Formats: sequence, C-alpha cells, structure tokens
Amino acid sequence: MENLLRPLIVVGGSVALALLLGWAVDRLLRKADERHRETPLWGLLRRARVPFQLVLCAAALRGSYDQVHALVDHRTAIGRVLTLVLIGSTAWLVIRIAAAIVETSYARYANTHRDPARIRRVRTQVTLIMRVVSAIVGVVAAAAMLLTFPPMRAAGASLLASAGLLGIVAGIAAQSTLSNLFAGLQIAFGDMVRLGDVVVVEGEWGTVDEITLTFLTVRTWDERRITMPVSYFTSKPFENWSRGGAQMTGTVFLHIDHSAPLPEMREKLRDILRECSAWDGRAFDLTVTDSTPTTMEVRTLVTAKDPDDLWTVRVTVREELIRWLSEKHPYALPRVNTADAALAPWQFDSHPDGRPDAMADDRADGARPRTTRGRAHETPGTGPGRT
Repeated sequence: MENLLRPLIVVGGSVALALLLGWAVDRLLRKADERHRETPLWGLLRRARVPFQLVLCAAALRGSYDQVHALVDHRTAIGRVLTLVLIGSTAWLVIRIAAAIVETSYARYANTHRDPARIRRVRTQVTLIMRVVSAIVGVVAAAAMLLTFPPMRAAGASLLASAGLLGIVAGIAAQSTLSNLFAGLQIAFGDMVRLGDVVVVEGEWGTVDEITLTFLTVRTWDERRITMPVSYFTSKPFENWSRGGAQMTGTVFLHIDHSAPLPEMREKLRDILRECSAWDGRAFDLTVTDSTPTTMEVRTLVTAKDPDDLWTVRVTVREELIRWLSEKHPYALPRVNTADAALAPWQFDSHPDGRPDAMADDRADGARPRTTRGRAHETPGTGPGRT
C-alpha cells in the first residue's frame, strides 16, 4: 500500500504545488496590472504563467522523484526526461519574460514619441531583438539538452578540440545564411527599411509586412506576398517611399483635343481636390506637356500624405475630369476629324466660276505642269522621235 501511495503523493503534491504557486503569482500580477495601468508589463508577464507552472512542476518532480522507490530500473531515464522538460520550460519562460520586457519598452517609447517613422524603426529593432534572443535561448537550451546524454558529452569535447577546422568548414557552408543574418542586423539597426515602409522591389510596390533575420516580406496592393532575402536590400538599390517622410507627389496624364478649355479645367481640378479627402492640400497644377497632330497631353500634378492616399487622389481626379469633359465639353475629348480639308487660295483660280481645278491635288504636290498652246511642255530628250 505504501508503494502505491508514495508515487501518488509525490506526483500529486508536486503538481498541486506548481498549480498553487502559479495561481498565486498570477493573482499578484493581475492586481499589479490593475494598479499600474500606465505600463503593460504586469499584464504581459501573465503570459508566462503556463511555462512558470511547468518549470515549478518539473523542478519539484526532479527533486523528489528519488523518494519514489517504484520504477527503480527506469530511474535514470525518468530523471533525464524531467531534466529535459525542465530545460525546455525554463527556455520558454525566459523567452516570455524577455518578450514582456521588450514589448513594455516599445510601448513606452511609442507613447512618448509621435513621429511614425521613429516608431516604425523602433518596432523593427524590437522585433529583430526578440528573434535574436529567441534564437540564442533556443540554441543554448538545445545544447544543454544534448549534453544530458553521455555520448553527446564526448562528442562535444571532440568538437571543441577541432573547433578551428569545423569553424572554417561551417563558415563556408553557411556563408549565405550568415550573410543574411548580418544583413538583417544591419537593416534593423541601420534604419534602411522598417516595418510599414512602402517600398518598390523588382518593379513591385508594397508595404513591408515582416522582417526576420534572414528574409523580408512585402505585401503588395493586391494582397500578394513577396519574400526576399534581406541581403537583397543591402546589396541592390531599391525605392523606399517612406524614407524621409511619407508625403508624395503624383501625376495624372490626359489626352484631349486642342480646343479643350484649359482655364476651366484648372478651376474644375481645384473643385475636385477640395472635395477629395485624400488630398493633403499642399499643391496641385495642370499644364500642357506635349502636343500631337490630333491631341495634346495634359499633366495634372497632385499631392497626398502617403502612397495610399495618392492613389486615391489620382484615380479620383482622372475619373472626375473625364466625366466633366464628356458632360460639359464633349468637343474636348480626342476625336478623328473626317471633314474636307481646306484648300489654299491659289487652288481656286483655274476656273472663272471659282470651282477647284481638277489638277488641284497635283498642284498641291508641287507637280503643276507648264503648258504651251494646249500641249504639255516636253522636257528635252524625252519627246517623240528621241531615243
């Protein structure tokens, strides 16, 4: 009976102790969060309740399982399993605590600064810092788990003895990965590109959606995702429309007839922009930039506070101007003229009644023949009898 109750008491007591301490700590964190609403630290620390309880339970079982005299043959295996669980849960707890501290620091910075560019820069740095911390903690935890096995300890000693050669081989094999890793750190702390920046890469424009230590994801306007290695942004030129401010200037081109009323178009453009909420009110303009035999090219210049609003302003101006021209000035739209061409004055002098001469086309081409007594003048060397 004692052999049956002892394991139940040890295991049950360890689990109950872990749950009780976890509940007590969670209650304390909840009260601290209610008292200090100005900081999210205590609320974020509550996310670590599960790994904290797991650490307590594994530590309690690891320290008391020797008191259980059952399963003596499997004592070593049980101890190793509990050690692995303890290492893994400790790493999980450290990551949760680090995330709470980093998120709290970012929240304080975001509340005290109003510059969106700086906030995005800090957000990018915070994200990459958390990824670095998670990677380091994960590697250390994995190494600690492997070292619990005696064969891996001997392998670790031999690896340390040949660390120089293996370092060279690993460096060559992981050259691409390491370059992306350092490029990610350079992007994070060099402020080259930030989360939320509008960029143009490979002819596609979109918003930076995710930055990791090895790749960067751009979300395009049609909700596609373009994933590129971070080394691309440190080795090739790209457009960053959010760098130095998100304000942008855009153009709208229209092809209209030469008789279009330009002053009225400028007034209509002003009215359209006043009713468009996406226009930031900085500037606008309408000028003729080119001319062809049938149309002229009009360029409309507008401004907006960011690329999304600029797109809205451009499509609104284009649509409203075309609608206004078609309703109020349809003659100003491009068309193909099919009327008879006007003739030059000298083309009407061959007949007394003013009708155009039958040879008007030839005369217009510069082929007006000279006549002498009703016969066409012959060029020397081309008349009859000449060979």
